[in-house]
Amino acid sequence: MTTQTEPEAIYEIKEGIAYITMNRPEKLNAIDPNMRQLLWESFQDVKTNPEVRCAIVTGRGRAFSTGHDLVAMANDQANEGVTTGDLYVEQSKIYKPIISAINGICLAQGCGIALGSDIRIASTEARFGWPQAKRGISSVSGPALLSQVVPRNIAFEFLFTGEFVDAQRALDLMLVNYVVQPEEVMPRAEEMARMITANAPLSLAAIKEASIKGSEMGMQERVDFAQQKRNEILETEDAQEGVRAFAEKRAPVWKGR
Repeated sequence: MTTQTEPEAIYEIKEGIAYITMNRPEKLNAIDPNMRQLLWESFQDVKTNPEVRCAIVTGRGRAFSTGHDLVAMANDQANEGVTTGDLYVEQSKIYKPIISAINGICLAQGCGIALGSDIRIASTEARFGWPQAKRGISSVSGPALLSQVVPRNIAFEFLFTGEFVDAQRALDLMLVNYVVQPEEVMPRAEEMARMITANAPLSLAAIKEASIKGSEMGMQERVDFAQQKRNEILETEDAQEGVRAFAEKRAPVWKGR
């Protein structure tokens, strides 16, 4: 159970990895305005803090997140402050790798946060769904994110029926990268994060920025932009260090410049 002294989202940095943990386990990490604000602040730090090289998002307890807190929504509190859309857009502007460690049920806005991540690792007990139509409401993450990740007919099946999808089906549809046993979700996410943080941070940022911005461009513009980012990276100290380390058969020491 969450104590009164614990925030609804916990933010920590360890060895270059930021951990963002949704922390309302007794509410299956339903997202109310307070949690949404804390998630926003966490994403802001991931974006701007040079100590952060990669981030892991997860949920405490047996759920990743069931999405909007419907009680808060019924009390007209859901639109106060940071909005659902604000979180999704902000995630897309973070040019550092983000991993979602999906430890359990993941619905609606919880799915949106997961899909806003770059790599998704799910528990065998994870379930995914967009049940908004069953509640007489619409969705932001379904039309804006899900329908861009899977074929539209598959997205419409999920959104129109509101039925849940198990972890294996999510893996088959490439909604997630890996499905592991529940006790292996965070260790696998951390293993992936360590592999990522062993690489040059400026290279990672350029690759992610070129991929995200390039998705909205035509082929020629997309190639030109990727080449521009590559050329910028070739001028960095880290690029020179990478070549030296390779020649000297040693691990590179990245400085982020």
